[in-house]
Amino acid sequence: MTGNKTKAIDIALQRRQRLTGIALMCGAVALFACLDTTAKYLNTHMDAMQITWARYTSAFVLTLFVSNPFTHTGLLRTARPKLQIIRSLLLLVATVGNFLALRWLQLDEVLSIIFTFPFIVAVASGPLLGEWIGWRRWSAICVGFGGVLLITRPGFGGMHPAALFSLAATVSYGFYAVITRIVSRVDSNQTSLFYSNFIGALVMLPVIPFVWTTPENWAIALMLVGIGVLGSAGHFLLIAGHRIAPAAVLSPFVYTQLIWVVILGYLVFDHVPNGWTMAGAAIVICSGLYLLYRERKLGKTTTSEGVVEGPLE
Repeated sequence: MTGNKTKAIDIALQRRQRLTGIALMCGAVALFACLDTTAKYLNTHMDAMQITWARYTSAFVLTLFVSNPFTHTGLLRTARPKLQIIRSLLLLVATVGNFLALRWLQLDEVLSIIFTFPFIVAVASGPLLGEWIGWRRWSAICVGFGGVLLITRPGFGGMHPAALFSLAATVSYGFYAVITRIVSRVDSNQTSLFYSNFIGALVMLPVIPFVWTTPENWAIALMLVGIGVLGSAGHFLLIAGHRIAPAAVLSPFVYTQLIWVVILGYLVFDHVPNGWTMAGAAIVICSGLYLLYRERKLGKTTTSEGVVEGPLE
């Protein structure tokens, strides 16, 4: 009797943890949607490179107060320094491509394309991780690619050529996700996050003199700082969610970000998603969920750094 009671308590605790993890994931993607909205608005006032610099620099400075070499001894120690540099540069390229795309495309259009990054992960996991995929997942990838073609409609006077920036960002983020899976086996979450912010801020620093535009007012200046705050807070919630709930449970809720960007796009920019984008996004999401289902069924789902299997920012 006591054993059954203990089991019931464990099940209730596990259910509560999963619900808390889902809430944290939903909160994270809501913050990332706010970040993209802020970045798109700032694009009308300054260069995308300056916005990228602000995103990494403010995030780096902010996280130093919480996690630094003095409070976390061994923070700078990494078993795979070359891979840490490569993954950080890939994330930087993805961020730049995303911010450049946001200058011309609607929020929902950019996000719908970015949602294809699990396809890149599935393809790249073969040669890099030895996790080869079968015909079912290849079929899902092909269907998902069809969804992207529906969104971009190349050659039919469809989307702006800036969609190429978004596609480049998605490819970069996909490889970043795979490499992060590798380094997560030997390095802590804090170490990986530190290198991502530090290298991004360091690489963008020499670019600033060539693209700098003085903020027009305090509101714009606060937004520049705010994108780093939104990014750091979002990743904090993401990591916290992955600590208490399996990635297979949390990953489907990444797609709730589309709801937020549709709402924010309408409220801030008066953008209404067109039918092509929503139809393509539905195909991409269904294909992504099927890939997740196959990963879960085959027992290969991996919880990694917390910024993997999640949104781009």
